[in-house]
Amino acid sequence: MITVEFARPLYEGSDPIHDFDHVLRVLALARRIGQAEGADPDVVETAVLLHDIHRADEDQGHAAGDAEVGDHALLAADAARQILARQDPPPSDEFIEAVAHCIAAHRFRNSIDPQTIEAKTVFDADKLDAIGAIGIARAYAYGGMMGQKLWGEVPEGYAGNGPDHTAYHEFVYKLSKIQDRLTTATGRAIAQERHAIMVEYFDRLRAEIEGRA
Repeated sequence: MITVEFARPLYEGSDPIHDFDHVLRVLALARRIGQAEGADPDVVETAVLLHDIHRADEDQGHAAGDAEVGDHALLAADAARQILARQDPPPSDEFIEAVAHCIAAHRFRNSIDPQTIEAKTVFDADKLDAIGAIGIARAYAYGGMMGQKLWGEVPEGYAGNGPDHTAYHEFVYKLSKIQDRLTTATGRAIAQERHAIMVEYFDRLRAEIEGRA
């Protein structure tokens, strides 16, 4: 088993959106979902602890304009195989591949769908950390890093990360749709409340922006 103490240094240099605090939040959610859904806790926890170890590399590559930068989920899955194979004693090949699949399938933006209950648990836990109150905080933390404004209207047909992108754009374009993409009954139940919190927040924010509240 990979421990929290082992994994923590692997995230040094990460941004505040994908740092080790994110991993610990996902771990807490994954334990909750996995217990309810009957997932193997060892597979789930190992995958969560290693799932974003190449996120900083991908983000830095994009920032540098490297068009050839790899998918952090696939890079982390390969790295997890190597890390686990070096453990003493090493886990079984089946365990290693179960963990690697969870990591490879945790991302929205690739073509790998989570096939096992463990992978679905990790996927849902990771996505849940992007919504609700913490999701709003993360969106504004990212906006601060990128110099975004606090508010802007979303034009009809908006479909990307344009120059006027704000946390509200992120909510309309992506975060509001996450609850429909989750894969477990437990994850969907948690998402309903978190989604409602975001709707309420941005409704209130609009009212304050417009001087109605």
